[in-house]
Amino acid sequence: MAQLKPAQIEEFYRRLQERDPAPKGELEHHNVYQLLVAVVLSAQATDAGVNKATRPLFDKVKTPQQMLALGEAGLTGYIKTIGLYRGKAKNVIGLSRILVDSHGGEVPHDREALEALPGVGRKTANVVLNIAFGEPTIAVDTHVFRVGNRTGLAPGKTPLEVERKLLKRTPPQFLRHAHHWLILHGRYVCRARAPNCPVCVVADICTFKGKTVSV
Repeated sequence: MAQLKPAQIEEFYRRLQERDPAPKGELEHHNVYQLLVAVVLSAQATDAGVNKATRPLFDKVKTPQQMLALGEAGLTGYIKTIGLYRGKAKNVIGLSRILVDSHGGEVPHDREALEALPGVGRKTANVVLNIAFGEPTIAVDTHVFRVGNRTGLAPGKTPLEVERKLLKRTPPQFLRHAHHWLILHGRYVCRARAPNCPVCVVADICTFKGKTVSV
């Protein structure tokens, strides 16, 4: 598969930055703990669906201590509209207990410690490290994986391969927000079934051979 050249990659990000200078994630939260919970709940679910469930939950629960007081059954009542809610409820209670017992009730600024929490994998850790702590990490979800492969930005067979290529090929000045630019681009423009190529700001750079055209 064709890969973009360094000058093309820089222009690719420059245009995404120009379109959206300060991108933000779409999961609603008011502190780092709520962000962590929201990201865990978002696995195989939409951000909109998670937000609908967490608005009333986060009005009541702002700390891991409050989550433990709510309990697994209480949490389930809030998140039962989210897919895989039973397993997610168990993980959220489990990670909350570890945060209280081992981290003073705080979310650790450490990848290894984050990935040791129930329900937290590399992607979730990357999101928390990027949004909460400003780390130049790139979380590869289905949108980023598709954009990386389809455009020629960072072709790879696995999310980890795409992540490593993105980290290596993304110019340093764009690393802080690359994660959000790529997710939002994949969610709203470079969609899986109906990519909206006519409105894409990087269509002339992209290597995708199946570009759609305006009717």
